[in-house]
Amino acid sequence: SFSLNFLCFAEKIQFSANSMTGKTNDSSSTTQLDGNAYILTETIEISADSISLFGDDYRFIKALGNIKGKNLETKMEFSADVLNFDRTTKIATLTGNVKLIDIENSVTAKAQRIEYDQEKEIAILQIEVNLTQKENECSGAYAIYHKKDQVLEISGNAQVKQKQDTFRAQNIHFNMETEEIKLGGNVKGSVTEKKDKEQPKEELQLQTDKKTE
Repeated sequence: SFSLNFLCFAEKIQFSANSMTGKTNDSSSTTQLDGNAYILTETIEISADSISLFGDDYRFIKALGNIKGKNLETKMEFSADVLNFDRTTKIATLTGNVKLIDIENSVTAKAQRIEYDQEKEIAILQIEVNLTQKENECSGAYAIYHKKDQVLEISGNAQVKQKQDTFRAQNIHFNMETEEIKLGGNVKGSVTEKKDKEQPKEELQLQTDKKTE
């Protein structure tokens, strides 16, 4: 194994691997790292089976196999089968068994595809979406997670479970700080009400086809 570091965009990039191949020309450079590949920039840390850096000033990073990493600025940890990262736009696209953890807010998101915008601190989740936070569990086909505002927008068989309460709708807007939920389209759910400490809980059913605000 070996380790090297170089500068581009006035940013230091450090990397190591079992083997390396590369080429440089006037328009772009390419570096391929194989076996226990590892890369560290000022904003992102990635380990994988293989990592390639390419484009002008190594603008693009692609990682394959057993990916684990961390965004050092926004404190987001991730794992996936494939990762593509654009160092200019600072947008990361992760596919295949993706797991994204917001350490600061104790939020764990899983999906088959997640696109994370580091500048806007917004994650777009697609396919088999599942997100947990405290005692809340959210699921759907598509979701947008706003890290700064702690807001989650879910659509496509959207569901939010809060302890023993369940809410379903075509679209759900969930504020994870206030735990306020807005349901829209074919709303269904159940809530459990405890009358007092001595009496058993009573389950209340709610269902409406009207969009609620």
